[in-house]
Amino acid sequence: MANKISARTRIETEAEKLTEPIAEKHGVYIYDVEYIKEGSEYYLNIYIDKDGGVGILDCEAVSRELSDRLDEADLISDPYTLVVSSPGLGRTLTKDRHLQNSIGEKVEGKLFKPSAEIGGKEFEGILTAWDAETVTIEIEPAPVSRGKKKKGKTEQEGTDDGPRTVVIPRKDIAVLRLYLDI
Repeated sequence: MANKISARTRIETEAEKLTEPIAEKHGVYIYDVEYIKEGSEYYLNIYIDKDGGVGILDCEAVSRELSDRLDEADLISDPYTLVVSSPGLGRTLTKDRHLQNSIGEKVEGKLFKPSAEIGGKEFEGILTAWDAETVTIEIEPAPVSRGKKKKGKTEQEGTDDGPRTVVIPRKDIAVLRLYLDI
């Protein structure tokens, strides 16, 4: 399994190096690169962005030029699909640069296992700090039970005293993304 992880990391790193000058030429930057397998299919996903957001023409221009460069480099031996797109509104925060650019933003996340401090596996709040090992989130208070029963469930009323700061080990986070209010 270690070889697959290192091969994946190598492909992502090399693909990012190939994409950087192309992205710069087209006035965009690379948000993220991921090489994944879904079912029996492999995908090389290149997420690009720029101030004001990217459009389909940006994605198309980078995709056309990058496709030729990837063929020349013969980077990936398995058949794969190249996808160049925007990271989207609810973009995941996987790299240090994503965290740095999201300080002060509302985020939502899910842990691998429930946390008593958070009150479950899912959380949302304001990203206030990060380092190599942790992220710090100012979490809004969870509703407090007042003990009223309604159809087998405790009715939720009121809240705790206010936001609280929680430091979460990065290794415990399954996913962290910008909050998407839809």
